[in-house]
Amino acid sequence: MKDLIEYIVKALVDNPDKVVVKEIAGEKSIIYELRVGEGDLGKVIGKEGRTAKAIRTIITAAAMKQGKRTVLEIIE
Repeated sequence: MKDLIEYIVKALVDNPDKVVVKEIAGEKSIIYELRVGEGDLGKVIGKEGRTAKAIRTIITAAAMKQGKRTVLEIIE
């Protein structure tokens, strides 16, 4: 799942080498903290948060197959 998030975000940003995804696992849920380079935050969030919502939808659907919940936190 972490690789999926990295793959999607690296395709969106100008500085793909500054993309960092940290995984914090719990019993039934997984929290992913996403950090991007300066100036790329807007590209990940998108207009009115549409891009971020789409990424969250994709990882939620992928996690459902594993029987887990996911949370994506985009950190400045």
